[in-house]
Amino acid sequence: MPTLDRIDAFADDLTAIRRDLHAHPEIGFEEVRTSGIVAEKLTQYGIEVHRGLGGTGVIGVLKGKGGGGKRIGLRADMDALPMEENTNLSWRSTIPGRFHGCGHDGHTTMLLGTARYLAETRDFAGTVHFIFQPAEEGLGGARAMIKDGLFDKFPCDEIYGLHNAPNLALGEIAVFPGPAMAGADFFDITITGYGAHGAMPERSKDPVIVAMTLGQAMQSIVSRNVDPFKSAVLSITQIHSGSAYNVIPGEAKLCGTVRAFADEVRVLIRERMRALAAGIALAFDVEIKVEIRDGFSVLVNQEEQTAVVAGVARDIVGTANVLTTSRPKMGSEDFADMLHAVPGAYFWLGHDGSVPLHNPGYLFDDKLLPIGASMLARIVETRLPVGG
Repeated sequence: MPTLDRIDAFADDLTAIRRDLHAHPEIGFEEVRTSGIVAEKLTQYGIEVHRGLGGTGVIGVLKGKGGGGKRIGLRADMDALPMEENTNLSWRSTIPGRFHGCGHDGHTTMLLGTARYLAETRDFAGTVHFIFQPAEEGLGGARAMIKDGLFDKFPCDEIYGLHNAPNLALGEIAVFPGPAMAGADFFDITITGYGAHGAMPERSKDPVIVAMTLGQAMQSIVSRNVDPFKSAVLSITQIHSGSAYNVIPGEAKLCGTVRAFADEVRVLIRERMRALAAGIALAFDVEIKVEIRDGFSVLVNQEEQTAVVAGVARDIVGTANVLTTSRPKMGSEDFADMLHAVPGAYFWLGHDGSVPLHNPGYLFDDKLLPIGASMLARIVETRLPVGG
């Protein structure tokens, strides 16, 4: 079975929705217009709508034929990135410093397409919860929804999510069981020294020198402390200090991220970061404050739900286009927190174009919309069969 004919018939409508969302991007917890459009569309489709979970989150509830049955959650993220767009699209971002550079406008539109199809056909027995999540991009939108009672108010027996993938070809779908995306920490390290004239460094406690020493030392954590068979990354992505050529500043900051597939590795790295900071602070007679935030959990796909996605994908795009070899990604995704609460699976959809995610020239391929919508719809029909 290729993409569903009924969804193909309204593919132009989905493209129009996606391009409108793209032109009006909103970042995490500010998705007021986006969530309003989602709620309006769901209402038009005859789906029960609930708003406010996690701030700007939206839940649609749709019951199929007959009573009872299992409950399936389908999730899409809605937020854009705080970055400029560098394309010449007629539907490019109209808001400076805001850009759907990760394709969440496409994910939201796919789930709306699935909702429309299932509302029109109702060829399933059970309940579907359409979960439109805010603030995926590092701000904890999934955790905010869960804290607000997402799975208490809208229980799910299993849950599914997806992401577009420019590194795959159009029509390819990747899914595999086990750890699929890394957990992530974000860190802010503040070094407080003592400033002085740049020509008189002996009168200072130079935080810039300390930052350089600590930064270099931190690069030894993974190579000299982590088991080489357990992947991990520590990246310093920001260095802030000083304001003049002839002034040794009193403060310097290092910021960055840690990625790993095992929580014990993340704990080890945190401990080593703090130990190095304490030792270097003592050696240089400065104060070093280390703040480490748990940003994302490790995303783990369950065997059963992964097999479901792979089976449906074979029907939609053909066996040759379904990739099931385990290739965990160092990127992170807060759908992981939903998978910690409910068994499920997360998969990737390839599309035309090779510009990577989070690049100012990223382009979402609208031909992907019917594929994603069909995948989610068929997962529901497969897992909640009428008469099953």
